[in-house]
Amino acid sequence: MFSTFDISASGLTAQRLRTDIISGNIANVNTTRTEEGGPYRRKLPVFEEKQSGSFSRILNSKVKQQSSSRGVQLRGIVEDQSPLRIVYRPEHPDANDDGYLSLPNVEVTSEMVDMIEASRAYEANITALNTTKNMAMQAIRIGQA
Repeated sequence: MFSTFDISASGLTAQRLRTDIISGNIANVNTTRTEEGGPYRRKLPVFEEKQSGSFSRILNSKVKQQSSSRGVQLRGIVEDQSPLRIVYRPEHPDANDDGYLSLPNVEVTSEMVDMIEASRAYEANITALNTTKNMAMQAIRIGQA
C-alpha cells in the first residue's frame, strides 16, 4: 500500500517540475540573447520509470510479471531542437545583417496546452493519493472493529 503513496508522490513531483519548466518557457518567449549565446530554446523534461530495490527483487517481479515500478523520476531536461522563429525586425539590436531576428521556438498556445495537461495529471495524482489514504483508513477501522 505504501508503494502507492510513493508512486503518487513521484507523479506529483514530476508534474510540479513539468509546470515549472513550462513556466520558464513562457517567461522566455521573447528572449533573444542567453548566456550560452543566441535565443532561448524551449526546454522539455524527460521522465523515466523509477526502479527501486535490489536486482533480485526486480528479477523476481519480472519473473512473476509484477510491476517493480515505484513511480517516475527525471532523467534530464533537454532543449527542443525544432527550428527557431525568424522575423524581420531590422531595428532590433540582435537582428542579423539582413535585419532578421531569431526568436525562441516557444509557442505560448502549445505551452498553455501542456500546462493544462500537467495540471490535470497533478489533480489525478492527488485523487489517487486521497483514494489510497481513504482505503487505508477504512482498513484500519475494519481492523479495530
